[in-house]
Amino acid sequence: MGMIIFGEKEEGKEYIRRPAAYGVMFNSQKDKVAIIQTSDGKYFLPGGGIEKNETHQECLKREAIEETGMDIEIGQFIGSAQNYFYSINDNKHYLSEGFFYLCNMGKQISVPTEVDHYLKWIKPNQAIEILLHDHQSWAVNEALKKFI
Repeated sequence: MGMIIFGEKEEGKEYIRRPAAYGVMFNSQKDKVAIIQTSDGKYFLPGGGIEKNETHQECLKREAIEETGMDIEIGQFIGSAQNYFYSINDNKHYLSEGFFYLCNMGKQISVPTEVDHYLKWIKPNQAIEILLHDHQSWAVNEALKKFI
């Protein structure tokens, strides 16, 4: 099975590879999924770029605390997929290499440190439609197929 790739790679553009880890987290009834809304109205899965020497798990735990203030439990690996995109904020082209994990809510241990990130719980099919990056929508769909 080859790598799953989303987005269009534009010819002649320099892409910055960004390995990233994301969590797909359902509520206890399994009818809602956690997404992060940023102050500019975009939607993402909890998670983000892996910093040097971080494991996927360390990245997910750090990002969850930054974005939600929650200590999460990391479960099964859902899969990985790549997404080519252009960031208007950074004026750069990126190739996101996303590694996706099923996660469970843990204790609220602090207030989120990223003040422009808001945790929302929405129906999974709605999340699939509004998530900014296609590989994140793919991961929610994969989690539904494999685990729910």
